[in-house]
Amino acid sequence: MTSLPRRRPLTVGALALSGALALSACGSSDDDKKADSGKTHVVKTAMGDVKVPVAPKRVVVLDTAELDSAISLGVKPVGATHVEASSGFPSYLPKDEVEGVKDVGEMLNPNMEVIAGLKPDLILTSKIRHGAKYDQLKQIAPTVMTETTGHPWKENFQTHADALGKKAEAQKVVADYTAHAKKVTTAIGGPAKAKATKVNVIRFMEGADIRLYGEQSYIATILKDVGLGRAPISAKAKDGFSYDLSPEKIDQADTDVIFRSTYGDPKKAKQTQTVGSGLWKNMKAVKSGNVHTVDDELWIQGIGYTAAAKILDEMQADLTKK
Repeated sequence: MTSLPRRRPLTVGALALSGALALSACGSSDDDKKADSGKTHVVKTAMGDVKVPVAPKRVVVLDTAELDSAISLGVKPVGATHVEASSGFPSYLPKDEVEGVKDVGEMLNPNMEVIAGLKPDLILTSKIRHGAKYDQLKQIAPTVMTETTGHPWKENFQTHADALGKKAEAQKVVADYTAHAKKVTTAIGGPAKAKATKVNVIRFMEGADIRLYGEQSYIATILKDVGLGRAPISAKAKDGFSYDLSPEKIDQADTDVIFRSTYGDPKKAKQTQTVGSGLWKNMKAVKSGNVHTVDDELWIQGIGYTAAAKILDEMQADLTKK
């Protein structure tokens, strides 16, 4: 029988070196984590280059788009604002994902003392919302602002992902959304049928005229990704964003399919008055049963990939009803 070669016993010096290397290896992992917590990288923002932590741990978000981005990327903020007509965070977000998140005030008027008290290491918002408060915010924590919100939500998401150190996770989120949109296109009959289906999205707003969304809006990008057509009136939208209608001219919004939401009190938003009128009841979309009431928090306020996934599900369900 062939005998295995005998191992030579380790010398005291060799044992000491081996132990030192082992301790060094264990320590390096902890040291790397500590080092990461002190490292920064530069993010390009609407306010110029900003140094942010490589792995931020205490993030405050000041609008619904930033909240959606954080949740979509698996980050639970320590603080977030709420919109004026809401009593809390958007209801479409998973409860466990926002449980424990501190409400730092109304979106346009966040409470600086509350934000500072959370000791954030990163703040996410946009220039259009809080540009005037930038100097205050950056004294609290590195503040990453995109130029605006809404239509450029996909580009903004990439900025958020960069700031949060979640660029790899962002790639998967985008890929999942793209596949989901294609699935909806197929479900409603394919690209040709989708394109032939003309859609309008209108919003009844308390204290304002009825808003019909144009092609430079968040919801319009989702319609486009599915391949749905738009009614000609959408091209009249000011700056591509929206076109205002009074209840007396609501028939101008008529088309194959209408999705409608309400912000605020239905009566004050002129929803009650409008949908009870003969003008509304005689519209083609109304008569054919192709007017779908949708959640304003989800379809209009959400602005992000978590919202978009739920919108796609609802869109498919509504457009495939028989």
